[in-house]
Amino acid sequence: MSIYRDPKKIYNYLEKWIINYFSSFQIKGAVLGISGGVDSSLLAGLLAQTLGPENIVGVIMPCHSNPVDEQYALLVAQKFKFKTKKVDLSKSYDEMFTVVKKAIGRIDNLPAANIKPRLRMVALYAIAQQLGYIVCGATNKDEMMYGYFTKHGDSGVDVLPLANLLKGEVKALATYIGVPQELIERVPTAGLWEGQTDEKEMGLTYKELDNYLFNGEASTRNKIKIEKAIKNSKHKRNFPVIAEIPDEINGMKI
Repeated sequence: MSIYRDPKKIYNYLEKWIINYFSSFQIKGAVLGISGGVDSSLLAGLLAQTLGPENIVGVIMPCHSNPVDEQYALLVAQKFKFKTKKVDLSKSYDEMFTVVKKAIGRIDNLPAANIKPRLRMVALYAIAQQLGYIVCGATNKDEMMYGYFTKHGDSGVDVLPLANLLKGEVKALATYIGVPQELIERVPTAGLWEGQTDEKEMGLTYKELDNYLFNGEASTRNKIKIEKAIKNSKHKRNFPVIAEIPDEINGMKI
């Protein structure tokens, strides 16, 4: 018995959901980053099919990236016939890295790498605001629950249509809507540094994570790892904590 839901039913639901969401806020279009991975390719295809490709802008944002990422991104744009824009952030990254390192003396691999998705977030919002569109993100349920995303980076979006889909469901739905097979079969990577892959960085496979999120089953090692990651990344899924002002202070002159 498969742990994954029927892609046709998921598609029919998301099609209506996306149309209703955009129409309820009178939003005319969507901007999203396209990396050449299966998640952003699926989201781009869904948006193009539901809102019309003329209302979608896929932004290619290389940042010392593998050139093949752009080739795959253009492939999905050609498939679903939506517009693309290219914003090369490599020089912006270099300058940001340099000034931050100068200010604090050093910057380690992970915080340095996370500058990239945060720069991409800034670029997407600048484009979206100019066009009167909103920013859509492609984070899936595995990434959301495990905390495998950059706070105020790839999570810095207005809406997350795929965030309740397991990774296996993302791949099945991508196949269903016609995402090119070579994109679906690519090894998942955030492209943060050379040789980086999602599963290597998480320390377990998407299949194992899917299974745990579906039925709570995992090896003892993986169960401990996943539950710790979910707990430690809770702050990434919540709005910033607000300091509550106690009642006895309210109304007093300060």
